[in-house]
Amino acid sequence: MSSNIQIEVCCGSVDDAIEAERGGADRIELNSSLFFGGLTPSLGSLIEAKMRVNIPVMVMIRPRGGGFCYTQAEAAVMLHDAKLAVEHGADGLVFGILTEDGSIDMDRCRQIIELAEGRETVFHRAFDVTPDPLKALAQLIAIGFKRVLTSGQERSVPEGIELIKKLIAYARDRIEILPGGGIRPHNVKTVVEQTGANQVHLSAFESRIDRSVQNRPNITFGGALRPPENRYDVIDHGVIQSVSELLNR
Repeated sequence: MSSNIQIEVCCGSVDDAIEAERGGADRIELNSSLFFGGLTPSLGSLIEAKMRVNIPVMVMIRPRGGGFCYTQAEAAVMLHDAKLAVEHGADGLVFGILTEDGSIDMDRCRQIIELAEGRETVFHRAFDVTPDPLKALAQLIAIGFKRVLTSGQERSVPEGIELIKKLIAYARDRIEILPGGGIRPHNVKTVVEQTGANQVHLSAFESRIDRSVQNRPNITFGGALRPPENRYDVIDHGVIQSVSELLNR
């Protein structure tokens, strides 16, 4: 196994980014709303992350959850967000746009790649719902994406290993394949060994307590799920460190 496996950590806040770097991450994917699979982070989050960490910060450009075929207004928002992210120091952009039938929306993707001005562009796990993965990968290569994040069109990378192997073989040096989804310390070495991947994407959280809501514990501010208002998740740097040590010792 290679002694230089890159580790990208999915982060939902600046504190996540700080903890990810502390644990040995090589790169950060900065989001908001990880419950919905990751949405565009605030500009303030990007600005502060760039001030506080020294590893590359990839910025998610995704205006809403619930699919990847966007209205004209949503597509316009994505262009504004991409431009602003680049202007404020993003090292790369992460996005994925599909047509109604689940195919790659090549025209809209090209528009954002142009706004990236040479920075890395990553097609996210919208790839995992495309009807023909090898055709989709060929299109992403043709458009000029640097990398594609994928679980191998399964719920998790361990289940999608066979397709990931095929994608890596097909891609050769034309595009990077970044396995992500369900990667944990107990399976990361197996994933790398079986796929031949030279990088992985993961997250690992620990819960923290915010005591400011203790006076009225009966009040909730979320939707029907009613999550506890005194807890929030932050990247567990210890888990990231253990993954780094497993891969690169």
